[in-house]
Amino acid sequence: MIPYKHEPFTDFSQEANKKAFEEALALVTQELGKDYPLVIGGKHVTTEDKIVSVNPANKEEIVGRVSKATQEHAEEAMQAAVTAFETWKFVNPSVRADVLFKAANIIRKRKHEFSAYLVKEAGKPWNEADADTAEAIDFLEYYARQMLVLKDGKKVESRPGEYNRYDYIPLGVGVIISPWNFPLAIMAGTAVAAIVAGNPILLKPASTTPVVAAKFVEVMEQAGLPAGVLNFVPGSGAEVGDYLVDHPKTRFISFTGSRDVGLRINERASKLNEGQIWLKRVIAEMGGKDTMVIDESADLDYAADMITKAAFGFSGQKCSACSRVVALDSVYDELLEKVVANTNKLSIGNPTDVSNNVGPVIDAAAFKKITSYFDVAKEEGRIVAGGTADDSTGFFVSPTVVADVQPTDRLMQEEIFGPVVAFTKAKDFKEAIDIANNTEYGLTGAVITQDRTNQEYARANFHVGNLYFNRGCTGAIVGYQPFGGFNMSGTDSKAGGPDYLTLHLQAKTTSEMF
Repeated sequence: MIPYKHEPFTDFSQEANKKAFEEALALVTQELGKDYPLVIGGKHVTTEDKIVSVNPANKEEIVGRVSKATQEHAEEAMQAAVTAFETWKFVNPSVRADVLFKAANIIRKRKHEFSAYLVKEAGKPWNEADADTAEAIDFLEYYARQMLVLKDGKKVESRPGEYNRYDYIPLGVGVIISPWNFPLAIMAGTAVAAIVAGNPILLKPASTTPVVAAKFVEVMEQAGLPAGVLNFVPGSGAEVGDYLVDHPKTRFISFTGSRDVGLRINERASKLNEGQIWLKRVIAEMGGKDTMVIDESADLDYAADMITKAAFGFSGQKCSACSRVVALDSVYDELLEKVVANTNKLSIGNPTDVSNNVGPVIDAAAFKKITSYFDVAKEEGRIVAGGTADDSTGFFVSPTVVADVQPTDRLMQEEIFGPVVAFTKAKDFKEAIDIANNTEYGLTGAVITQDRTNQEYARANFHVGNLYFNRGCTGAIVGYQPFGGFNMSGTDSKAGGPDYLTLHLQAKTTSEMF
């Protein structure tokens, strides 16, 4: 088997790549406003009630209208998935993997098209959209290869006259509830991990980015996925989401989203419903409050670059985004000055223009929440960059830096999920790590240092699922930095890692006496 290598990112400084992406944007612009159906048991179902997807950079532009599922549709989809499980679970894992390989190839050939949809529907700048699409391809390729590794089980010991086997078998029907911030990569990754392991799914994407999900469903159909294995049921979380989480035939729920929704799903999934004969498994990634620690040995120009990218890439709308900087006293003022200078150079605007490196936030609710923290920032510290916003044409929030915040302040504790980063001081490295750990989350963190003693102290004591040295705290690559966090960041399920597929499987021991 060819060794796994992650999908390369596109270099848009090359004129040919820039032109190809502009052509993709033009193509997608022509396709805007289309209707997309539900997919239930292989049938395309159109409903009168639609989820209307709007471009967050241009509120007048409709990306598409996606049919909205009801509980009746959800029940029909569940029965289709239950039926499909009886055959899909017995399909050779190599054949299931082939579907993923083919889907990866289809998306690779249409890479810029999918990225252009991410620009339009999620408001991603070119480089962020390109990375999202590349990650989706990575997930398809990586999980297909992982299934080929797991299909023969694991070796266990046998004795004379006895032969033992340890095999993995599928769980059953899964419910995939995917987020809007990586509407292709995470949606596709969570979906195909379940599918390649032999589990039919019901896919409920985020209501702000359903068109990208509909386009992915089309690819999976084109790749030869049998009817009923992937059922597409976008709809209300309160109506469709709760119904599917509670359903006695649901075997597992794979969720990526907010802390509060994740806790609610976990609680509901723990309850036994009539006709249910298993404990539902929950795979959850629930956000973060991520810290970058800078000590006196750091290259401050480099540290400032890393902070700016990690805090404001995709307008800070990543669970891994840098929202807290802890700098030692001796470098605090100089580092802050450099980050402010970097931030003031950022160009905010419609991401269809490659020169804009900061786009909109996702919708009106996000705009209102994020901007409400401006008043908090003025009370708790000093706004030294940004602090302005404009929702006249799209939902634009300027990258904001807040200085002199205390470790227990709201800006240091609450997940804002927007382009706001708070700075605080530490008297020494141990205190800096203590401040970094002073959160209910534990997803990502980064330390910029040339001091090996400090690095090893952080390795042992900085309590996060993904810890990075001498780089930013965003940008985990599938197969290279398996991703998932501790505490309120979720179940540390390590997406893109060697154990991830086993969360969608159950082990079965068979023993034969001769």
